[in-house]
Amino acid sequence: MSINFSYKPEGAVLKQFMKSDDFFRGIRGPVGSGKSVACCIEIFRRALLQKKGKDGKRKSRWAVIRNTNPQLKTTTIKTWIDWFPEDKWGDFAWSVPYTHRINQGEIELEVMFLALDRPEDVKKLLSLELTGVWVNEAREIPKSIIDACTMRVGRYPSMRDGGASWYGVIADTNAPEEDHWWAIMSGDVPVPDHISREEALMLIKPDNWSFHTQPPALLEKKDKDGMTTAYDPHDKAENKKNITPEYYPNIIRGKTKGWIDVYVLNKLGSIEEGKPVYHSFKEELHVTKNAISLIPNQPIWIGIDFGLTPAAVFGQRTTTGKWNIINELVCFDMGVMRFSELLRGEIAKVYKGFDIMIYGDPAGDFRSQTDERTPFQIMRTYGLKAIPAPSNDVALRIEAVDSTLSRLVDGQPGFNMNTECINLKKGFNGGYHYRRLQTSGDRYDEKPLKNRYSHVHDALQYLMMGAGEGRTMMTGKNPSKPTIAKKQWDVFAGQSKKPRRVWDLFKKNG
Repeated sequence: MSINFSYKPEGAVLKQFMKSDDFFRGIRGPVGSGKSVACCIEIFRRALLQKKGKDGKRKSRWAVIRNTNPQLKTTTIKTWIDWFPEDKWGDFAWSVPYTHRINQGEIELEVMFLALDRPEDVKKLLSLELTGVWVNEAREIPKSIIDACTMRVGRYPSMRDGGASWYGVIADTNAPEEDHWWAIMSGDVPVPDHISREEALMLIKPDNWSFHTQPPALLEKKDKDGMTTAYDPHDKAENKKNITPEYYPNIIRGKTKGWIDVYVLNKLGSIEEGKPVYHSFKEELHVTKNAISLIPNQPIWIGIDFGLTPAAVFGQRTTTGKWNIINELVCFDMGVMRFSELLRGEIAKVYKGFDIMIYGDPAGDFRSQTDERTPFQIMRTYGLKAIPAPSNDVALRIEAVDSTLSRLVDGQPGFNMNTECINLKKGFNGGYHYRRLQTSGDRYDEKPLKNRYSHVHDALQYLMMGAGEGRTMMTGKNPSKPTIAKKQWDVFAGQSKKPRRVWDLFKKNG
């Protein structure tokens, strides 16, 4: 029995992906770029290339992985069935685990579809004997699952039946976040220096792994200030023959810049549900392409947020009133003592010789349940004299940051941030947001959602409040130039210099 099947990859990167024999192959591209279809075809192609067993059959078994069961059924399986319909290729088993057995001519292909939100599916994955695995939308899948998949392939057919002609893992994805394992292993971003050596070794790309990145579907048009004004078709976009010319112009209507960056321009980034807190933020305007240099004789302002996910933000104000946000320190599952050690080390390493001004969450002036001392008192034992920010009112804090985002100084943005401030940047781009309420219409919570990005943004707000930003809302007066104590604490000697208190100066000038 002959099998008639026709497929041609439309694009150089798609062709490169299909031709590769690497043990792990990943392809990243915009929506509609043909990457999921290519993975479906690759499963079938490898089944055709599998050598015959003793019974004359070309046997192979694959698992297809998706993050959730709804996504698996409505997207992944739908794409598979579009290319391998039941009336031509055999019945699809719609009971869990979803399975399609194709038995035509010499081909015996078994494809199981598993969702990671079903514990029974995860358990089954860890016990399967497979030829290969397809990970659909890998941006949603942790590296530990990828590692588990690599241990299950190459086990079918057995060596008694000739073994697998090729085995491995294929994966497709839209652009992931900047700290995702895909972005690191593909070489798009460096291995983070804050992780352990063991973790870092797990993120180094093996020689038999390859990552393939498709061109963006559209190209940005920018004005003289670097702001995006429109989008044009991209001549090198892939899979154009299989979509209408209006596809991309239509899907970007009503979408945020962050959404378009990830799903159409194929840029690393994150998409969050909800309403971003800062509508004034424009990445191309407020994030610098080159590293920001420290300004001699200007103090370093530090904002800190306490809790088990403490964060610090470091900034410097220029003599003209512009803000340079230099870097961030974000920690997880860490108490104030260990965080104080890290903060003191960062100051000593990067900011030695500068006047240091530290402002923190006013709630840090209250004792914890596990320690008689307050977080501020604990920090002072490490030579860090942090002062409570003038207010903990969320609206005032947000305004203190927003006022700098909308400020122009000599025709230039009044807020500049190093591109290495990854968590701040993700927060600005929607990670720090108001949660949509489960009601009719566009209604949102009054306060930003507490999540992984809220802590570092709280720290930024405390920095700005401490520096005197947003004082107009607090007093109803135009802010005067803030007074800065020359030396309130020497973090390197841990000795008080007995200056006038910054808080008293603040009240006097406020």
